[in-house]
This record gives sequence, structure tokens and C-alpha cells, in this order.
Amino acid sequence: MTATKTIRTDYLARVEGEGGMLVKMRGGTVTDVKLRIYEPPRFFEAFLRGRPFTEAPDITARICGICPVAYQMSSCLAMESIAGAEVGGQLRALRRLLYCGEWIESHTLHVYMLHAPDFLGLASAVELAQTSPELVERALRLKKIGNDVMRVVGGREVHPINVRVGGWYSVPSKAQLQALVPDLEWALEASRETVRLVAGLQFPSFEQDVELVALDADGEYPIDRGSRLISSRGLDFPIEEFYDRVEELHVEHSNALHAVLRGRGAYLVGPCARHALHGHLLSPQAREAAAEVGLEPVVRNPFRSIVVRAVEVVHACEEALRLIAAYEPPAEPAVAVAPRAGIGHGASEAPRGVLYHRYRLADDGSIVDAKIVPPTSQNQRSIEDDLFAFVTENAGLQDDELRHRCEQAIRNYDPCISCATHFLTLEVERT
Repeated sequence: MTATKTIRTDYLARVEGEGGMLVKMRGGTVTDVKLRIYEPPRFFEAFLRGRPFTEAPDITARICGICPVAYQMSSCLAMESIAGAEVGGQLRALRRLLYCGEWIESHTLHVYMLHAPDFLGLASAVELAQTSPELVERALRLKKIGNDVMRVVGGREVHPINVRVGGWYSVPSKAQLQALVPDLEWALEASRETVRLVAGLQFPSFEQDVELVALDADGEYPIDRGSRLISSRGLDFPIEEFYDRVEELHVEHSNALHAVLRGRGAYLVGPCARHALHGHLLSPQAREAAAEVGLEPVVRNPFRSIVVRAVEVVHACEEALRLIAAYEPPAEPAVAVAPRAGIGHGASEAPRGVLYHRYRLADDGSIVDAKIVPPTSQNQRSIEDDLFAFVTENAGLQDDELRHRCEQAIRNYDPCISCATHFLTLEVERT
């Protein structure tokens, strides 16, 4: 008789949102792998319809408490593209600074609290606090510094209230930003130490050759905007062609769509993609930190994504200091954005990867249609492919160890399940 084995995790810990994992093997051969996203859909696109275009940043920010800035930036960019409004100069610099704060707090949360326990043989950050309290203290201070940047620029740490289409409701003074400098200087050194720490972890031997996709930001490391998408296999197209190049598929086991490249299959967005395509554009100390630990230009081992995230914290700290040093309060907090009928596209680099928004507006500026594609839905197919390949290579492990490694493989991507579960389309067939 051929033995059948099922490994199931009904609730994944240390990820944002609710999901599970199912792995089936028959006679040592993997037959099925599923990342089961069962968190209820929240239908954000549906209740954006009919709302004024000016409300999109505040509404979409509520999709996620970890990366609200990403939603605000992508929605603002889409609306401004319809109106033909350009937000530049110090107004744009403040957007990038706010985004740096989000990268610092989000990446730090993932590196220390969600992912590091996997490599240290610990069940949670609570155990980490018991064995290495100095690491948790560092993490909490780093995260707080990111939150402080968001508070000063955005009005509050979670779901910032100062962002608007066209810019800001008010802008900070030079003194307010300068007050952040001492903590950011500490954070810069602490983030470099974080790179050294995580680079010394033991990583499973595992590599995946997947197409890497990130925004192109005209000579900058992509954070707050980008007009084109490029890939490690030669794709290069404007964000307006997103749905010409990307197909979203319903899968039975998930309350979120799977995104694939048309005719090409699974792809990966996020830190490893940004680093592979734009690593040469990292800040000087981020490049130094990566070189110091021997980080390869293209990271194919998803377990080593924790090192790339740590390098991006260095970049965000140094970039924040650069922006503050060059800051002069603009004369006006925003540029005028008049309502206009049309279709607009916006994309920015959330900590987890490309976040794409598309809106169609009526003449009065009300939202007729909205489409939002978060990074987690774009990475789901790659996560399942990783699981399938990893289980195939490690089928001889004991069930508990294999389960742990599979959960760790999912956490490599820092999946934001709550972000992904607002896509489900309800179709009713009546006879």
C-alpha cells in the first residue's frame, strides 16, 4: 500500500492576517501544496465606488495597519495622474520620507519579531525577549523611530491623517524634522548591526529561479513611486499596461486572487526583487553593509530575504537623514488637483513589494471603478511553488520539522494576508 501523508497548519503564526497551509504527499512524492487564505474578503474596491476621489487615500490606508503609507501613495499617484498634477520638490521629498518611516517600522517588525525566531529555534518574539532581551529592545526602539517619522510627517503612526491627493494638509517645520536626526543616526548604526546579525543565521540550502519584478524609479532605489515595471528576464513596461501583462486568477482554496505574468507564470515582488534589479542604487552605507556580509547581487534563496530586508532598513535610515538634511518647508502644502473624468494608474513599493492601484473617475471626480493589487497576491503563486519544491527536496524530514520549515518558507515573504483578501468577486448563478 502506498502511504499518504498530509501536513496541515490550520493557522499560520507570525504573519499579518489569517491563513493556513496544506501539504499532501503520496509515496514520498508531493501531490498538492496550498497556501489557504481564509480570512474573509473585505471588498474595498466595491465600497470605494461612488466616493469622491479625495477620499481614496484615507479609505485604502485602512486595508493595512502595517503598510498604510503604501496604499496612500499609490492611490494619490493614480488620482494625480488623471488630473495631470505633478507633486514634486519638497512635497515629494516628504512623501519619500514618510515612506522611509514605514519601511523602517515594517521591516524591523518582520526581521526581529516575525522571522528571526524561526532561525533561532524559538516559538515567538516572547521567547526571544527571554533569551536575548537586548535584541528585542533594539527592535522596539528601531520600530518606534520609524513610527516617529510617520507621526511627524503623517500626523500619526498608524493610518496617517496628513496625506492628501496633491500633497499634504500641513507640512512639518524644519525643526520638527531635525528633532528626528539623533534617533535616526542611532537607527542607522543599529540597522547595520542588524544586517550583521541576520547574515550570521543558518539558512536552509534552497534556491528558486523565479522572475523578479520591481518598479523602475528613474535612477532611484524605488520606494514612493515608479512609472515602469521591469523584471530580471527583460520585461519593461509602463504601469498603465499592468493588466495587459498581469492576469489575476481565482483559486478554489483562497479568498484572494493569484497574480501571474501572462504567458510567463509566477513572479516575485519585494525586497529580493528590488535588490536584484536596483541594488546598485542603494545608499552608500546600505551597499557597504551588503558587501560586508557578502550579500550576493541576486538573492535566489528566499530564506535569505531577511538579510535583504535588513539592508533596506539601512537604506531607509540613511535616505531619511538625507531628506531631512535637504529639507526646506514648501510655500504651500499641496498642489491643486481638479476633478476630471479618466483612468489613472499608480504604483509604489510597499515593504513587501509592488502595490498597484487603478481608478476610473466620473466628471465630478467620483470613483466609478477601483482595482488594487497588493504584493502578497502577486507573490502567492511563488510561495506555493516554493513550498512544493522545498517539500520535494526535504520529504525525508520528520513531520514536525517539515511543518516548521514550510511555515518558515511562507514567512520568508512576510505575507500580508489581510491586504490580499479584498479581491474576491462574488458570482451568483441562479437556475
